[in-house]
Amino acid sequence: MEVSRIRALRGPNLWSRRTAIEALVSCAADEIVIADVPTLETKLHSRFPSMGPLTPAGDNVAISLAHVLERVVLSLQAEAGCPVTFSQTVSTTTPGLFQVIAEYTEEDVGRLALRFAQELCTAVLQDTPFDLAEALLQIRTLDEDIRLGPSTGAIVDAAVARRIPYRRLTQGSLVQFGWGSQQRRIWAAESDHTSVIAEDIAQNKELTKKLLSAAAVPVPQGRPVTDAEDAWMAANEIGLPVVVKPLDGSQGRGVTVNINSREHLLAAYEAAAKTGLKVMVERYLPGPDFRLLVVGNKLVAAARRDPPQVIGDGIRSVQALVDEINRDPRRGEGHATVLTRIRLDDIANTLLAMQGYTADSVPPIGTRVILRNNANLSTGGTATDVTNEVHPDVVAHAVAAAQTIGLDIAGVDIVCETILKPLEEQRGGIVEVNAAPGLRMHLSPSYGKGRPVGEAIINHMFLRDENGRIPVVAVTGTNGKTTTVRLIAHIFAQHGWRVGMTTTDGIYVRNRRIDTGDCSGPRSARSVLMHPDVDAAVFETARGGMLREGLGFDSCRVAVVTNIGEGDHLGLDFITSIEDLAVLKRVIVQNVEETGMAVLNADDPIVASMASVCPGNVTFFARDGFQPRMMMHRAQGKRVVYLGNRALVAAEGGFEYRLPLADIPLTRDGTIPFQIDNAMAALAAAWGIGVPWETVARGLATFTGDDHAAPGRFNVFDYRGATLIADYGHNPDAIAALVQAIETMPAQRRFVVISGAGDRRDEDLQRQTQILGDIFDEAILYQDQCQRGRQDGEVLALLRKGLAHAKRTQAIKEIRGEFLAIDTALEQLSPGDLCLILVDQVEMALAHLHQRIEESENSPKVL
Repeated sequence: MEVSRIRALRGPNLWSRRTAIEALVSCAADEIVIADVPTLETKLHSRFPSMGPLTPAGDNVAISLAHVLERVVLSLQAEAGCPVTFSQTVSTTTPGLFQVIAEYTEEDVGRLALRFAQELCTAVLQDTPFDLAEALLQIRTLDEDIRLGPSTGAIVDAAVARRIPYRRLTQGSLVQFGWGSQQRRIWAAESDHTSVIAEDIAQNKELTKKLLSAAAVPVPQGRPVTDAEDAWMAANEIGLPVVVKPLDGSQGRGVTVNINSREHLLAAYEAAAKTGLKVMVERYLPGPDFRLLVVGNKLVAAARRDPPQVIGDGIRSVQALVDEINRDPRRGEGHATVLTRIRLDDIANTLLAMQGYTADSVPPIGTRVILRNNANLSTGGTATDVTNEVHPDVVAHAVAAAQTIGLDIAGVDIVCETILKPLEEQRGGIVEVNAAPGLRMHLSPSYGKGRPVGEAIINHMFLRDENGRIPVVAVTGTNGKTTTVRLIAHIFAQHGWRVGMTTTDGIYVRNRRIDTGDCSGPRSARSVLMHPDVDAAVFETARGGMLREGLGFDSCRVAVVTNIGEGDHLGLDFITSIEDLAVLKRVIVQNVEETGMAVLNADDPIVASMASVCPGNVTFFARDGFQPRMMMHRAQGKRVVYLGNRALVAAEGGFEYRLPLADIPLTRDGTIPFQIDNAMAALAAAWGIGVPWETVARGLATFTGDDHAAPGRFNVFDYRGATLIADYGHNPDAIAALVQAIETMPAQRRFVVISGAGDRRDEDLQRQTQILGDIFDEAILYQDQCQRGRQDGEVLALLRKGLAHAKRTQAIKEIRGEFLAIDTALEQLSPGDLCLILVDQVEMALAHLHQRIEESENSPKVL
């Protein structure tokens, strides 16, 4: 068994809405049916018992070694604690070759699980060792290292519950919620409204105390110190006991509390100085440590934090008691788990010595041994929820503290004897205000009720009726995609929206190209959705990107499928038929929002059948409004768009809106049928989004379809009285549509300049010139700049073969080079002739045509 071409499907895809690893797996002849491999299943289960029995792959489908690999990949992740459930194995047209798909939650974890799954299968087949425990440990460790921590994860989960889309921007905790101009961002528990000034103030303990004190918020007396002696002097000024902590510290690092002696203070100063550049000494406030979480102007959670400690049993040592506590599965290293393991480090050992113990001491039964003077969870402490117990006056002080510092999300640390009374009635005060507060203690406290703090943060960032989404339209099909995308984007711009658009010739934001090349894939879509100046997005969604990576968005408001035709890269990536292609193209329809709209070509039965998989509503469009499918749809009160009495008609129930073709220049007064289709699709998409009709009409009336608005899409020029048409048509259906339009245009003689893409099937290349040969007098064949795997001259030979039985084409020329082929055609044109130029390098070819037209206009006229 060999594994090749591993892909990460990062969005909804051909197989599932879930993220997944897809691998191409080749099985040897004796591996295609595992029943032919004696004892394989028994050996596999003996090594990996929790994998469960292998289930049949389907009716009359034998289980291959690829199916086994699929099951192992998924089971390894599940056993390591990853929440994955989906996997699938699909046979290809090549015997013994399979596509294996397995869900992942973290891409690197999925790839690692695939590698170990292959190693395990090989070990079983060859009776060689495989360390399952080590493999699971590596998978689990990697997952814990790169997955979102509990704080950020809780915020993301709350966003998902509200259908707010999110994207992790780094392998850390930087996350974008929403799209385009509606986006917000967090970094752990900091939001994009958390100012740098407020964060700097919160890190400066001295400045924090000054501001809070000025705002009449109770704080302990204290001051920064310059060295250990100055610290002892400050302690005497304030009065023992005191607290020593770094001036700019966080997470309790370097903090020592309840200091009652010079020796203790000197040790505490040394610990604080190692953590921060400056050290502060302040009055020790008696009582427990409370953390109050303030979001906006509300208290959303409160917890009492207790320092790490053990209770003696008269039998075990302090070290053994700590080891027992650390075996709690909730405890781990860092912030990936609910609790943190207790460390017996120098600080803990110093504190043990002050209590008369060492790590090897056996405390008496019931004796409480403190291992840290601070109660931070990051040093092994525990938390008890007290949200419902906080006195209103304490709440007011906490909110005032957060607002005084300027934090929209703040962790306010209070030390007092009880949270049930005002701070002024006891020796209580606010000791710190923290930016980016940890949420673990509130989500899963050691004792008490967990609080929905992630939900509180999301609700603060997004109003109740907001979901961070902008209107997204996805367009796919064989032909007409780019023109339809550009026309929809133009209509949206007329509505006043800042539009992001992806096409095969680039990414555009507000009509400015920000990237070039074929940008019809998911990465380009994600780039647009990340751009802050985008109010609406229109994506050309090509087959290649969907196959390689899935969609670049989780759902769209409107999905448009223009048509499904022959020659659309059939034979590539195991897409061998129109039916296969339709299953792929309908992915955008399957991912329409429940309140969204699919716009489907009712003249194409395969496209129309996609209505059955749409979660939202459906608008059919067709040239004939009286065909049965259209009439049935309209009779059901649903939307249709059709051609009637030389106008586009949009109808729903008793409502009708008409747009004369004469007011839609793209259609050239209704003489270009495929542009009528594109206009109907764009109109229906704009209707689905809710654009006002007057705006739709204005958009259709002002979109000319020239080479600036839609380069390479039936661009018409005049050249010395001859008509030039430049188009990027490159498959038989596109050629047939062009021919249908050109036949309505008068011409003395017709010329065509054509090449062919080398990655198309032989029959598709021949079919193109077969169609052209029936209406063009002369064909000029040229070889593309890139042959895409073909031998030199091979494409030209296939194009010439297609003209072998042409009804009209008599003259055939072969030219090496696109621009030379164009010049050859131009030299032969006379007034009244027509020349169709099927361009390959669209921008360069159009620039070349403009140059030749300008030269002809500036050349001396012959009298």
